[in-house]
Parts: sequence; C-alpha cells; structure tokens
Amino acid sequence: MSEIAHSAHDMISNMTPVLKPGEFVYISTQDQSLIAQLSVDAISTFREKEGLSLLVPTQAAERAGLAVELPMRCITLNVYSSLEGAGLTAAVATALGANDIPCNMIAACHHDHVFVPAEKCDRAVEVLRALQNQMTNSA
Repeated sequence: MSEIAHSAHDMISNMTPVLKPGEFVYISTQDQSLIAQLSVDAISTFREKEGLSLLVPTQAAERAGLAVELPMRCITLNVYSSLEGAGLTAAVATALGANDIPCNMIAACHHDHVFVPAEKCDRAVEVLRALQNQMTNSA
C-alpha cells in the first residue's frame, strides 16, 4: 500500500480521480425483504432512523421493481487518505459545487468515493483533475 496522505495538499495533489464503470442509485427502506434482496448487490449501506439507506447498481433496483430516478456514477479518488485528514472532502465538494455538480461523498478505509449525477460525470472528472493539477502546481 502507498503512503497515507494526511495534509489537504497531499490528499488533493495525489487524489487521481478515476470514473468507475456502472450506475448506482440510493434507496431507503424499512422493508426487510427488500433489504435482504438489495443487500447482496449494495456497495454501501447506512442505517438512519428513517430506514436503511443502500447504494446499489441501477440494475439491482430495477430488478426489485424500484423506480430509478437519479442514476449516479462513482469517481474514486485514488489517494490513500488518512481518516484523520482534513480538507479533501471540502475541496472536492467546493470545486464541484462551483460547477453546479452535486456530489455525495463516501469515505472508506482506503479511498474516498464521489457520487455524481450520471449526466454530469465527465464534467466532474474534468473539474477534479483540474483541482488536482492546481494543487500540484501550487507546491
């Protein structure tokens, strides 16, 4: 494994955004049979008081008979960012927001993942690469 980046500068200048294949949708439910059906394909879950939120491939949602209203694409930030590092999420959200691109961030143990509306994914990758280049050149 590569060295873990702790500073905002190191995280952003090394983030190397990569668009992952596939589309995903967020689902929230309390229906235990639907949870069991979708959990097999879920790439992320989070329990909230309103129900279990699941992030699943659009095909899994469609197979379950659910409407697919906002397909998302995943951009993985390929930097090993510290869970104690500050600034990466704020910089990414600010850059995307300035370009009218909504984002949902998911931090995992090794990488951060940015989910953006499918129709804006190419522009989002451009914005993030420009942010990375800007930070790299400011050193």
